[in-house]
Amino acid sequence: MTRLGRRHFAALLLGSVLGGCGGYEVKNLVKSDIDLVTDEFITETRLLVRELMGKFYARNPDQLLRGRLHTVEDRLNQLQDTPGPLSYQELSYAQEIAALELVFQEEFAGDRVFALIVGLGGMLRRAYGYSTESYLFDSLDSEALSTSARNIEILLWRLKNNRQSTGEPFLVSSEYRGRIDNLSFERIFGKLIALQDMMSRIAGDAGDRRVTKVVHTASSVFIPLPI
Repeated sequence: MTRLGRRHFAALLLGSVLGGCGGYEVKNLVKSDIDLVTDEFITETRLLVRELMGKFYARNPDQLLRGRLHTVEDRLNQLQDTPGPLSYQELSYAQEIAALELVFQEEFAGDRVFALIVGLGGMLRRAYGYSTESYLFDSLDSEALSTSARNIEILLWRLKNNRQSTGEPFLVSSEYRGRIDNLSFERIFGKLIALQDMMSRIAGDAGDRRVTKVVHTASSVFIPLPI
């Protein structure tokens, strides 16, 4: 039986036996403690990504005009809280790391903020198996979670250090014209890194307690998540 089939069967079985129990959602009966914790992590990461989108547009309003939609609310509505990857025609269907790379391509004429959010949000979704919830029969990849944390660090480094030929940053975040004047970006990125590292440790402890160390030679190169 497939994972989806086992999940569906378990939910139906427990629902039919214990469906009369009030005050507690039936779906939680097929969740372990780790599943419930994972749900909170998924929710928090998605909220932080949405918060980042608003902050990036506030500091880079010109990027919003490059897109097909012209309000931050319209952009937020595109990030529906549904399972699956983030893929948009506007970005030629680039996803995850490929979408993040668009941010730092000078010839890219599209919305760099949207590319960053789609890349970052899509990568985090993949780290959690593209699910919005975790169930007893699901398993998390501790290496993918750890790698996503390292990629967030790399993204933060590139936002600070990569420059266009004019000397201007690709996107303004914490620093503008040589002065650090907005540390809220650092705090949000820091929270995302901490969440991914913590979830990686939890997933490792729940499984075989091994997290493969990713070795890379350049801190500016995004690391592919394990397939």
